[in-house]
Amino acid sequence: MSIIKPSQYSPLVLAYIGDSVYELFVREKIIEEHTDMPPNKLHRLSITHVSAHAQSNSMLAVETVLTDDELSVFRRGRNAKSATVPKNADITDYRRATGFEALIGYIYLSGNMQRLKEIMELAYANSVDKF
Repeated sequence: MSIIKPSQYSPLVLAYIGDSVYELFVREKIIEEHTDMPPNKLHRLSITHVSAHAQSNSMLAVETVLTDDELSVFRRGRNAKSATVPKNADITDYRRATGFEALIGYIYLSGNMQRLKEIMELAYANSVDKF
C-alpha cells in the first residue's frame, strides 16, 4: 500500500479504486451463488448490482451504519465534479453511486478489510430493487 493516507486522495480517485474493488466483490458473490451460469449471464447479473441505480440503493442502505469519517468521504465523493455525464442514469443516482464508490475506495485503502466486507455485504444485499 501507499504511504499516502486515504483521506489525502481526491474523491474521484477514491471512487476509481472503489469501483474496481466493489465490482470484484460482486463478481465473486455472483459466482458463489450461480456456479453453473455461463459468463455472459454472470456479466448481465453483475451489472444489476454495480449500476449507478444499484449503487445508489446500496448507499441508502449502508448510510445508517457509517461513521462520521465515512459519511464525510461519501459526501466528498457525491459532491465531486466529474468530467463525465451519466448516459443511462439519473444524476442523483449517479452522484450517490460516486459517493458510494469513494467510500469503498477509502475503506479499502485504509486497510480495514473486516469493515470493507461488512459494508459491501450490506450494500450487495440491498443493491437490487425488491418488488
